[in-house]
Amino acid sequence: MSAVHASAPHGAVENNALPVNIGEAARLSGISARMVRHYEGLGLLGEVHRTESGYRQYTPADVHTLRFIKRSREMGFSMERVAELVDLWHNRRRTSSSVKRIAQSHLEELERRIAAMQGMQRTLAHLVHCCQGDQRPDCPILDDLARIS
Repeated sequence: MSAVHASAPHGAVENNALPVNIGEAARLSGISARMVRHYEGLGLLGEVHRTESGYRQYTPADVHTLRFIKRSREMGFSMERVAELVDLWHNRRRTSSSVKRIAQSHLEELERRIAAMQGMQRTLAHLVHCCQGDQRPDCPILDDLARIS
């Protein structure tokens, strides 16, 4: 899962092009410093420059990539898929069909998960409706949960 480090693939993040420390990169991207380090460790940022004393220095392009990662995660993409998307985003020779394939696969998975959750919702709503919720020990919710498939 390694991303190619590119200089501002889709425009600069901030007007000033000076590198920023990890705290500022986290603030600008909207993710925690811990997650910035995690994404860097996964290779999603490419090689991040360090000062002579070892402090990380993030460019506007790095911050933009962090925002891209954050948005991808908000859309529910797995880290493996995020890595693929970052690589494609930085690759100007990509085909949109490659990106669409990843998005289509994720969409289908979301649809399966939503259908499963809607099934759980219907079942639970029925069980809640059937439960008297009184002082007696009989409970169709517990009976259903204890049922052996």
